Amino acid sequence: VIIINCGWVWVDSDIGVPIGARVKVTPSGQRLLVDDDGKEQSLSKEQEASLRIMHPTSVEGVEDMIKLGDMNEAGLLRNLLLRHKQGLIYTYTGSVLVAVNPYQDFPMYSSDQVKLYQGRKLGELPPHIFAIAESCYFNMRRHHNNQCCIISGESGAGKTESTKLILQYLAAVSGELSEQQIEQQLLESNPILEAFGNAKTIRNDNSSRFGKYLEIFFNKHGVIEGARVEQYLLEKSRVCHQALQERNYHIFYCMLAGITSQEKKTLSLRDAKEYRFLTKGDCILCEGRDDVKDYGRIRSAMKILTFSDSQCEEILQLLAAILHLGNVSFEATTQNNLETSDVSKSEHFSMAALLLKVQKSSLAKSLTHRSFMTNKERITKPLSPEQASDCRDAFVKAIYDKLFIWIVGKINSVIYKKLTNTPKSSYLSIGLLDIFGFENFHTNSFEQLCINFANEKLQQFFVRHIFKLEQEEYLKEDIVWNNIKFSDNQNILDLLAGKTCNLLALIDEESHFPKGSDVTLLNKMNQQHSGNKNYLASRSEHDTDFGICHFAGVVYYNSKGFLEKNRDAVSFDIIKTVDMSTNKLLRQIFENELSNNPVKMANNKRVMITPKSSLRAQTNNRKQVPTLSGQFRQSLDSLMKALSVCQPFFIRCFKPNNDKQSEVFDRELCMRQLRYSGMMDTIRIRKLGYPIRHTFVEFLRRYRVLLKTTVCDPRTETAAACCEAICKTVIKGEDEWKLGRTKIFLKDAHDAVLEQAREQELSRVAVVIQRVMLGYKDRCSFKEDLHHKNINNEKESKQKREAIVLLQACTKGLLARRAAVKRRNDVSAESLNPGNNTSTSVDTSELDSEIIAPALASATSSLSLEEEDDEFDDDGDEFSFYKFSTLHFQGNATHTHITQRLQHSLLPHDDEGDALACLTVWWIILRFMGDIPEPKSVAVSEVSSNSSRHLPQRQGRRLSHLVGLDEVNFFKKKNKKKLGGNRRASAIPEEPENVTEDGDIMIGEGPMLDRPMSSLEKLHIITGYALSRQDIRDEIYCQICKQLVNNRNRSSRMQGWTLLSICLGIFPPTDLFMKCLENFVRRGPDGYGAYCTEKLRRVIANGQRKELPCWIELQVKTLDSNAPVTLTDGRTLSLNLDSSSTSAEVCQAVADKIDLKDTYGFSLYIGFNDKIWSLGSCGKHVLDVVSQCEQEMRRQGQEEKKAPWRLFIRKELFKPWHDCSVDPVSTHLIYRQIITGIKLGEYTSEKEDDYVQLAARHYYIQFGSAYNKESVQRVVEECIATPLIESKSMTKWMQLISSEVLQGPYVNGRQSAESVKGELVDSIQQKWPHYFSRFYEVTMTAGPPLSKSRFVVAVNWSGILFMDEREKRLLELSYLEIKDVHIVSHVSVQSVSLVTLQEEFVLKAREAAEMAALIETNLEGLRQRSVYALVQQDANDPRFLICKQGDLLLVEKDGPYSPEENLITATNQRTSSTGSIYKDTVQYLPTLTRPTEEVLVELLSRLKTVTCFIKETVAPVSLKEFAQENFRAPGNVGRQGAFKGVGKEKLWACSKEPLKQPLLKSLVRNSDLSYLACNLLPILKYMGDYPIKNIRSPVELTDQIFGPATQHKALQDEIYCQIMRQMTSNNNRLSMERGWQLMWLCSGLFPPSSNLMRHTRHFLESRPRDPLAAVCLQKLQEMCSKEPRMFPPHVVEVDAIQQNSTQIFHKVHFPNDTDDIFEVTSTTTIKDLCCSIASQLKLSFADGYGLYLKTPNKVMSLDEQKYFFDSLRQTSDFPKKAKRVKEGNANMPYLVIFKRKLWFNMTPGKDQVADLIFHFPQELPKYLRGYHNCTKEDLIILGGLLFRVKVDSDRSQFVMIPRMLRELVPTDQIKIMSSEEWKKHIISSYNKQSGITVQEAKTAFLKAISSWPTFGCTFFEVKQTYESSYPNRVLIAISKNGVSLIDPATKEVLVMHLFKNIMEYHSHGSFFQMTIRTPLRGNSFVCETSQVRNLLLQVNVFKSKYFLQRKPLHIVA
Repeated sequence: VIIINCGWVWVDSDIGVPIGARVKVTPSGQRLLVDDDGKEQSLSKEQEASLRIMHPTSVEGVEDMIKLGDMNEAGLLRNLLLRHKQGLIYTYTGSVLVAVNPYQDFPMYSSDQVKLYQGRKLGELPPHIFAIAESCYFNMRRHHNNQCCIISGESGAGKTESTKLILQYLAAVSGELSEQQIEQQLLESNPILEAFGNAKTIRNDNSSRFGKYLEIFFNKHGVIEGARVEQYLLEKSRVCHQALQERNYHIFYCMLAGITSQEKKTLSLRDAKEYRFLTKGDCILCEGRDDVKDYGRIRSAMKILTFSDSQCEEILQLLAAILHLGNVSFEATTQNNLETSDVSKSEHFSMAALLLKVQKSSLAKSLTHRSFMTNKERITKPLSPEQASDCRDAFVKAIYDKLFIWIVGKINSVIYKKLTNTPKSSYLSIGLLDIFGFENFHTNSFEQLCINFANEKLQQFFVRHIFKLEQEEYLKEDIVWNNIKFSDNQNILDLLAGKTCNLLALIDEESHFPKGSDVTLLNKMNQQHSGNKNYLASRSEHDTDFGICHFAGVVYYNSKGFLEKNRDAVSFDIIKTVDMSTNKLLRQIFENELSNNPVKMANNKRVMITPKSSLRAQTNNRKQVPTLSGQFRQSLDSLMKALSVCQPFFIRCFKPNNDKQSEVFDRELCMRQLRYSGMMDTIRIRKLGYPIRHTFVEFLRRYRVLLKTTVCDPRTETAAACCEAICKTVIKGEDEWKLGRTKIFLKDAHDAVLEQAREQELSRVAVVIQRVMLGYKDRCSFKEDLHHKNINNEKESKQKREAIVLLQACTKGLLARRAAVKRRNDVSAESLNPGNNTSTSVDTSELDSEIIAPALASATSSLSLEEEDDEFDDDGDEFSFYKFSTLHFQGNATHTHITQRLQHSLLPHDDEGDALACLTVWWIILRFMGDIPEPKSVAVSEVSSNSSRHLPQRQGRRLSHLVGLDEVNFFKKKNKKKLGGNRRASAIPEEPENVTEDGDIMIGEGPMLDRPMSSLEKLHIITGYALSRQDIRDEIYCQICKQLVNNRNRSSRMQGWTLLSICLGIFPPTDLFMKCLENFVRRGPDGYGAYCTEKLRRVIANGQRKELPCWIELQVKTLDSNAPVTLTDGRTLSLNLDSSSTSAEVCQAVADKIDLKDTYGFSLYIGFNDKIWSLGSCGKHVLDVVSQCEQEMRRQGQEEKKAPWRLFIRKELFKPWHDCSVDPVSTHLIYRQIITGIKLGEYTSEKEDDYVQLAARHYYIQFGSAYNKESVQRVVEECIATPLIESKSMTKWMQLISSEVLQGPYVNGRQSAESVKGELVDSIQQKWPHYFSRFYEVTMTAGPPLSKSRFVVAVNWSGILFMDEREKRLLELSYLEIKDVHIVSHVSVQSVSLVTLQEEFVLKAREAAEMAALIETNLEGLRQRSVYALVQQDANDPRFLICKQGDLLLVEKDGPYSPEENLITATNQRTSSTGSIYKDTVQYLPTLTRPTEEVLVELLSRLKTVTCFIKETVAPVSLKEFAQENFRAPGNVGRQGAFKGVGKEKLWACSKEPLKQPLLKSLVRNSDLSYLACNLLPILKYMGDYPIKNIRSPVELTDQIFGPATQHKALQDEIYCQIMRQMTSNNNRLSMERGWQLMWLCSGLFPPSSNLMRHTRHFLESRPRDPLAAVCLQKLQEMCSKEPRMFPPHVVEVDAIQQNSTQIFHKVHFPNDTDDIFEVTSTTTIKDLCCSIASQLKLSFADGYGLYLKTPNKVMSLDEQKYFFDSLRQTSDFPKKAKRVKEGNANMPYLVIFKRKLWFNMTPGKDQVADLIFHFPQELPKYLRGYHNCTKEDLIILGGLLFRVKVDSDRSQFVMIPRMLRELVPTDQIKIMSSEEWKKHIISSYNKQSGITVQEAKTAFLKAISSWPTFGCTFFEVKQTYESSYPNRVLIAISKNGVSLIDPATKEVLVMHLFKNIMEYHSHGSFFQMTIRTPLRGNSFVCETSQVRNLLLQVNVFKSKYFLQRKPLHIVA
């Protein structure tokens, strides 16, 4: 009866565990048992006694098995069975997850599931692997501890899939916070590792044949920063052997199925069934796997992980070589009575050798022979066919194993790259362990032993963590606990690797013996461990098996092959063969083996590492090769060590059956897994134990919010008592928690309970706080609104009253005037007196009424802004702001004040970045003026107060970039230690960029700006945008003016006018808004109107500022501010400074105040801390430098207003003709500067006497000639630097100076103090010119070699000095040596060309123009004042002064001739005769003193070189000097040495004999390059020095000459040397002419090395008579700063130089069927040519256009970064020879087309040239092909426009419309109407558009279609079968936002992929593939098109432009 009532019972079964059954009663009363399998049996009374009632929890099943009432094996098993039947594959055991493999796909891993489990506690939702992943992630962030997830189970239980799911979850959660691609790269590593490391086995279709530990590193925000993969023990034997119904590794089948036919042909591959290595398991296909699709996924993943195309090709080559080697057979032969073998002849062997890039003979010998090293020699032994096969297999396994290791390393180099230089402790990590499961096959070998050993280690880790450590913790904390018994596998580990003579130690030991075999090994193991119950010895002597009782069951291992596999060695012969290979990847993967010494490797070939537990200890120190088991044990030990420091989570994977069948549950198999996994014991300890534990302090800190202070006050009670009180409140029930000595212990489920209670309490408290604060805020707001409402009501009432009074007055006046007029008409002239009085009265009232408004306006303007009552308004005159707004504002924008955010900019902007920036500026302006409140403070620690990082980028990131070098301190570095202080200019580093990919967030409006900011920060953002984006300046002024019009908030108006006044001092408006702004500010409030007008005038006059406003500009309320300027004599002047003040204005103001006449060389300086910089006396804005100083203060964490800047005037430069007597004021200031500078150590001298003489002069100036000891001491204190006094003593200095004073020239006191001042200044000027120099930082881009290319140029009165940062003088030039100086303009920065008597220097500098002007001024001034001239030509006329060329003349400046005459009087210094001579026959020398004879000789030689080209003055230079050090020794010299050989054979001189060895000795040892170098016979053939049998075109010869050098850089110097060799001592004129042609071509391809460059320059410079020498020199200089060419010269270049033309023109075609020719050079890039074309066509913008190459077969887009001629060579076949070089390639079979490529910022009608040439002819074909989705009305309107374009105004063509429909209407739309209907509608549309021209019709067409979303798209018609929901043929449309897929039939957009979501894209043959980012994994799309190259390039260009447009703007001040 009880059983019937219960229903469910336990019944015994044949599997040894009871199963569930239900009692069923039939209508007849018979009782039956129906078990879980549905089987019925009658219930006898005997059976009834054995039945046990089932607990209710076991009837329905539970999610957490701890809750089971039947705590036994039967209960666990039935619970898993029930959930498996329901499709519930996950079950908890506390925090341990049990996952049963369903062998089918479940829709439970979507992004929605990720969001569902994100942030949820374990147990809140049904069991799921995502819950474990979330717990790992949450605990890592909460406790800041590393986590690990250990996934274990048998092979086929689902470990790999579980690992991938956890990885996908972590990547999805991290990806929400991340801006990187690391998450996707991490996910994409899975397909690669699975392809190369997984295979189909009988137990698992995707079995991992290697172990993997993936450690994922997170930053403190929980974002993945990187990861690292560790791999363990790849199963190499699978490459050669597979069991039945098993496959080789997936990659082989994927490769054969997925590669193109061309690749198959290249690799000579066929189907998989053709290869032995793939058919040994008799299983080619694997159900459920699509090898073709998998291959595409693998290639896509490789692209994302930055595998290059060449690397992918090399991998395929190695895989193909493995397959070919597998088909190689060996034939048995006999040689010298020894059994040998040979490789059977087959194409497979030849192909394998070709792919491995080794000689066939070498490979064959290494496979069929083995060499051994004896004591004296190496002996080679032939191998039998079986041994040769084993050797082949060993080689193949080694290749695959090392290739796999290399691939893992490559993946790590990408995903771990960011963390390479960062300690691991800086990041938190989660480790995922996916290691091979426990294996027990029919035949188990050494691999299975290692795999099962690893599983034993993991089981022990599980046991230790779950049982041992936990129970030890209970004992330690005095928790009352009854220890639970559990199954411990430690004794098995002792057998395998723990105790002495363990199995692995024995295997290693036996591996060391040369005669050790598998039999001797087995005997030793049987003998040593036969008594161990866990070891099962072999049954007989012939039995090769032994067994081990593992935790998961008994496994028998076949010992055959154990030792060979453990040795894991590759023979010496194989390594030697690899060393001879040229396969880059093959050598790379064998790098470790190849790096060892071959002899050492041979000697130690079989020496292995002996473990510490080995039977024999090591007795020698030889280097030993590790065994496989030794390496594996070491890796496992490191793995266990890593796991032990992490908090682990366990996932136990079960497989329900061995047949991989879904919905089949094998009870016996699952029971076995439950037992050996220890789940029963786990449930028991999880149910009874307390796995959650916290220290008292930690627990109280986290859950303090749950503590009621009335129950337990933490201020008076202990932490333990408080913890107890919290638990009593929250956790109900007894023994649910325990208090230990230092910790509190909780049940597994209570952690979630506490967290939930904590969150609820925090939410409740937060609601209370919010309620109070919101109430307070609303009350304050209500009071404020009420106050404003009362004020507004009063104001409105007052305004209404005033308006009524005014209306009444006007009305009365009007009536009175009318009455007066009427009276005047009625009254006679005699009775005028009464009428006059009335009239006067009326007129007065009229006058009053008319002037009342101006009077009010005047009164208002007389008030200050603070006193103004009425808001500023705008009138309606011609230049009013109102009229401007109606004309130019877009949308519904008005000109009056608002307080809302703008949805679009006020003015239209073509640049999207400008438009977005305008919205950000408006936001900041509203906040600056107080129209919207500041955002609340954000709790982000990284938010810096430095707003400058969000502003647009500008140049000048260093203070020294703006103001030059720290000039005063430049020469004080040597005295740094003595004088103290760091004198170097401080670098102001760049701020990091704040990048966001979220397209919905406006530029700059991220969280960094959405915070409270100071007024200065907001001002910086506004002006920063204006300085960096000039096109939005008018927008900014319009926004400010808009907010000032009708603004009723007085405070807002004040802030607005302040902002406007500051902006007016920073940047001017454009001409468009200039007059309107002038009118607007002129009407400003009192004081502001005139002030702002003046600021606008000055900013226009002095130019815009380059830096942000400074703090003092924001603080100044008056019209200008006073700044102190210090003079060198200590005086301080107060000068007015405004925003536009320049250094020149300040210097002039100082000069006016102190009456300074000689102002030259006086400059304004700014000091900051211990550094000073010169601002010169020029147009530099003073406050720009002050702003930089303030920014530097902010970087240092201090306030801007505390910036310690100061201004002062100093003498910076002397004129070469400086005269101290001209201006005493100037001399006095210089004198005081010198005295102060010497005292401070700014001016130093190596000579002590210089200080003494200067001090003596200073004594005389100050105290006269009378001697006084105290005065001398005072002079020492004023003149001598303190360190010098300390080093020599005060007394010594006084003695020296006293002696000079008493004996010097001033003792008699005859000279005045002023004259001595002049002498002092003159002496300093002469002795120390470098202290009075202007410095420029330069980079030398051309010129003679110096020790450095970057240095400082100092320009002073004496000349020009090149010096490095350590004051080392590199070169010194006087002005006499300067021939010319001029500016060389480049794209980005200017350079100065400095031509001297001997060389030319090209110096790139930021202030190149200033430097050139200063040098030119000094040169011209010296020539004007010079009395020395050089005769240019001989003069023999006796009437004049007779002289020869080069004579030096002394000219009489005050001669008898007037300046207008062309004669001067001079004295010939050679003949001493005086006479007249023509001015134009002499050259004035820039010197005031007579030049030396050496200089005259140099001048004369250069003069003769310039004027006479009759004979070379220098012999042509050869390569002799270079050859002595770099050329090889000649072949016929023997051992005499290279030098004698060179002298004898003259390798540098012309020879008609072909070279047998290269010239350069560096190439001799490289056989490949040596062969290519000696194959340069075409040089002799081209130059005509060698007979040609067959006629070769010049292009063929140049290809043979330069082709190898473009591919091998080492050959480039060889080419130069061979060309110059043939041009040395060559008397054949034709040969020399062609040699110069080769040199011209070569100098445009690549430069020589730095070692050869100097000699090449001298070679060319020494041949000035050859016209191409200078051209080649110029080309060499250009190539030095550019990348070398990739291909040999194009036919156009060769034809040009053969026709003696160095100028090349190429024809370019345009879309409107026109063309033009443009000049190109050897180094013209596609981008250069595009800019040139755009400039010549006068296009508004050059950006967005590109070049295309059209051939008879296709049209290709050219990469703008590549050279033009390289692109032609790369993308087209060689065309025929062009007949006319200057007309380009008209006859060549290709066209170069220039057209629009990118449709960014394109507005029809703005650029008419672009519309007519490009936009219309490019968009019309897209329209007619039917790519756009348009309405019938659109078709009719556009048809009318296109008809007008075709016929203009010729109405007679109406009849032709039906025939023209294909030119007027899209092809697919013609059928929607009949021809006559089309004709009718088109004529109607045409008539409506009458009066417009053809050009206007084209523009109208563009405007009409520009609103369509597909306008400007590039379309590609493709085929696809990848996505079943899409049609087979789709349109790909690439626009500025992304890539759209369009249904060509409906024109509907199927999907739009934004560029930010496109992770990777690539092409393969004719296929294009792109991977789209999704929350969990990347989705791929594959299509096929013949235009795949253009598609790839177009996506690349658009995507690059997309991210460039959306890059956040920032300024670093």
